[in-house]
Amino acid sequence: MSRLRGINQFALAMKRLDLLLLSPYVFLCLIGAVYSGHTSSYVRKEFPSTDIPLESEWFAIPKGYNAPQQVHITQGDYDGKAVIVSWVTVEEPGPSEVLYGKKENQYDQKAAGTTTNYTFYNYKSGYIHHCLVDGLEYNTKYYYKIGSGDSTREFWFQTPPAIDPDASYTFGIIGDLGQTFNSLSTLQHYEKTGGQTVLFVGDLSYADRYEHNDGIRWDSWGRLVERSTAYQPWIWSAGNHEIEYRPDLGETSTFKPYLHRYMTPYLASKSSSPMWYAVRRASAHIIVISSYSPFVKYTPQWRWLKNEFKRVDREKTPWLIVLMHSPMYNSNEAHYMEGESMRAAFEKWFVKYKVDLVLSRDLNLFSLAFYMNYSQYRISNVNYNITSGNRYPVPNKSAPVYITVGDGGNQEGLASRFYDPQPDYSAFREASFGHSILQLKNRTHAVYQWSRNDDGKHVPADNVDK
Repeated sequence: MSRLRGINQFALAMKRLDLLLLSPYVFLCLIGAVYSGHTSSYVRKEFPSTDIPLESEWFAIPKGYNAPQQVHITQGDYDGKAVIVSWVTVEEPGPSEVLYGKKENQYDQKAAGTTTNYTFYNYKSGYIHHCLVDGLEYNTKYYYKIGSGDSTREFWFQTPPAIDPDASYTFGIIGDLGQTFNSLSTLQHYEKTGGQTVLFVGDLSYADRYEHNDGIRWDSWGRLVERSTAYQPWIWSAGNHEIEYRPDLGETSTFKPYLHRYMTPYLASKSSSPMWYAVRRASAHIIVISSYSPFVKYTPQWRWLKNEFKRVDREKTPWLIVLMHSPMYNSNEAHYMEGESMRAAFEKWFVKYKVDLVLSRDLNLFSLAFYMNYSQYRISNVNYNITSGNRYPVPNKSAPVYITVGDGGNQEGLASRFYDPQPDYSAFREASFGHSILQLKNRTHAVYQWSRNDDGKHVPADNVDK
C-alpha cells in the first residue's frame, strides 16, 4: 500500500466481496497510517470567504455581440449517448442550435434547441438556450460550435464508454461551490485530475445570499465554471441555496432560476420532475434525489425512486451511487440530523439494493460517515424504533458508504464546529476546501481520493491499491 505525499490527502480503495454482495471493502490511508474517528485540526486560511468581485477577469464576458456565455453540458439521456448543451445570450435570442462533428472545425451535424428566460423580482435573465444533441457514439470526442457570425464559440466533449460492468471511468465530486477565490482554487485543482464528469451535490451560485437574490450572481457563476462545464458533463443536483422561495418579493415558486438554467434528463429515467432522475454512465448507475422536494410515502419522488431501484441491473452497472444534498449521517453542528427524515424514508431501500456510495454535502467540510473496518462498521439505522430502544446505528454489511463533500469553497466559510465526542460512525472530519475523485477501475475495484486545496497549492496524492 503506497503512502500519500500530502497531509490529510488520502485515497480509499474499495473491493467487493463478490458480484452478488456488491458491497465494497473500505480502507482508509492517512500519512501511511490508518485512523478511525479522526478529526483534523487543519484550517485553510489563504483566501477569505468572500465572493470574487464582479469586475474580475474570472467573470469576463466573451467578446463579440451577443456571444454565447455560461456554457454548460450535462448528460442528455439514460445511457450516455446524448448531451444537453446550454448557454445564455444577452442582447437577443440568436440561433438556438448546436453545430457539431468528430473533427475540429468540421461541423457536419446540427441539432436545434429551445430558448427560455425568466424574471425574479427586478432581475430579468438573458435568453437561456437548451439543445439536446443525441445519437452520439460512445467513447468519441466531439467538437461543437454555438453562436453566429464573429461571436461564435467552439468547445468539445468526450462521450463515455458503452455501458459495461468493467468500463473504467473517473468522476469528480464537488459540492457547495459558490464563487469565491476558494471556489476558483477548487476548480483549478480539479482540472488537473483527469476527471471526466462531475457529480455535483448541490448549492451552485449562492446568489440567494444577496439582497433580492441577485440574478447577476447566477450569471457570474455560470461564466466562472464554464472552464469545466463547457467541456464535460456535470450531473446536477439541487441544494437549499437553489430553493429561492421569496414571497416577500412576490416570488412564490421554488427553484425558479435553477430550473430555468440547469436542465436534467429526467424524462429519460421516467421521472416526473427534473429535481430527481437517474443516469447510467460507464459502469455506474447514478441516482439523484431531491432533499427539498416532497419525498414521503406515495409522493411522486417516492414512487419514482421505488421503481428506479428496480431498474438497476448490477450485471451491467455494478456501481450504484446516490446523490443527495442533505447528509443522512454527519456530526457537524451546521447540518446535524438535517437528513433524518429522508433517512427514515429511504435508508431501507439503500440497504436492500446495496447502494455503494451516498454522496451528500455539508458546509465546507469533508467527512466520511463510516468506519474503515468493513466487517464491523458499515452501519445503518433501519431498525430504529423509539419504543424498543433500537435508536443507534448498528453494523450492516449491506449499508452504503456515506461521504459528505460540501467543500467547494463558498462564502459561508468553514463549518468547524464538530460534535465531540466524534460518533462511532464517523471516520474522518476536516473543515477545509477541496474536491474528490472517484475512479471506477472495473466491476470489483474503485479508488476514492479526496484532495484538500492545500492553501492554493496542488499537492498530488498516491493511490491506494488493493
